[in-house]
Amino acid sequence: MSFTTRTKAPYRGDIVGSLIRPKELLDARKAFKEGSISAEELKAQEDKAIIEVIQKQVDAGLKCVSDGEFRRSSWHQDFFWGLGGIERFERKHGYFFDGIETPAQGVRVCSKISGENHPFVEHFTFTKAHTPEDIEAKQTIPGPAQLFSDLHRETTVEATKAHYPDDEELIVDIAHAYGQVLTDLYNAGATTVQLDDCSWSHLFSGVDPEEASKIADIYVRVTNLSVEKAPKELNITTHNCRGNYASRWFASGGYDSVAHQLFNELKVNAYYLEFDSERAGGFEPLQHLSEGKVVALGLVTTKTGELEDREAVKKRIEDASKFVDLDHLCLSTQCGFSSNEISNELTEDDQWAKIKMIVEIAKEVWGE
Repeated sequence: MSFTTRTKAPYRGDIVGSLIRPKELLDARKAFKEGSISAEELKAQEDKAIIEVIQKQVDAGLKCVSDGEFRRSSWHQDFFWGLGGIERFERKHGYFFDGIETPAQGVRVCSKISGENHPFVEHFTFTKAHTPEDIEAKQTIPGPAQLFSDLHRETTVEATKAHYPDDEELIVDIAHAYGQVLTDLYNAGATTVQLDDCSWSHLFSGVDPEEASKIADIYVRVTNLSVEKAPKELNITTHNCRGNYASRWFASGGYDSVAHQLFNELKVNAYYLEFDSERAGGFEPLQHLSEGKVVALGLVTTKTGELEDREAVKKRIEDASKFVDLDHLCLSTQCGFSSNEISNELTEDDQWAKIKMIVEIAKEVWGE
């Protein structure tokens, strides 16, 4: 059987994006917070670590690399804090992941939202400049639905309503801000931008089906409007999982209840989907995937260092191909290895062994 050669993300053997921060980088970030090194010294350490991790990804056989999210403390909040009209604030509690609590920082509206001069554009420019020409550099950012969701939490909705009493105005401004950032990233040389989005996961965990459908409609609208404002040549993908913090999770349930909206109505080109445990449900919802879209099956967990059984992974790929043509499937990790500064409970050696295995399995299944 012959397959189409993948020339853009996701590739046959791929990863979501974030990587375990090396100890030297974590030490530098701690020193900066304590005031013992300058912002310039921290940036120099980040630059060094990113250059090294790009090469490690290339050496592992990946055809698409990122900066590992090495400049971030949080996969989503650092991006949101870079938008105009969004401020950082201290909450009473962080998010709860299977019994543990994250740092109690949050994002809230302080004025009208905008996307000019986002620092992630400069971050990507650096990544692109240090990526080999025959390798794709992608930028990961949290999705617009994630921002909408975060601005409607119990601790943030009052501030949101003070500036945006009408949700439609908020949706439009979020889309304009994302359109600006996506355009700026494209102009900086980005060919793929990945929208990471855990907001959908809340809809999988026992939410009333009618209510889940209404919320899903909002997520579709804010995402699609954002995508429409981006350059048409930009490859926009999305990642969905059920939480990833220090190897913990916050949601369970399959994609069934919102499958049509997520897989058919959402105007993205590809999905990186969590499928590493029973919590994610079966592959049946993938039958709603609209024509031409690609799915990177997240069959390799980043929550433990134990390597998956290769034949079992191949069998699951075969099972998924009953609902999506094998040519439209790829293999990836279920999530990043370190969605925040605190990595999952595995070592850097474990991480690279998993990535190497993914690349090898992909070559065995698809020949690339």
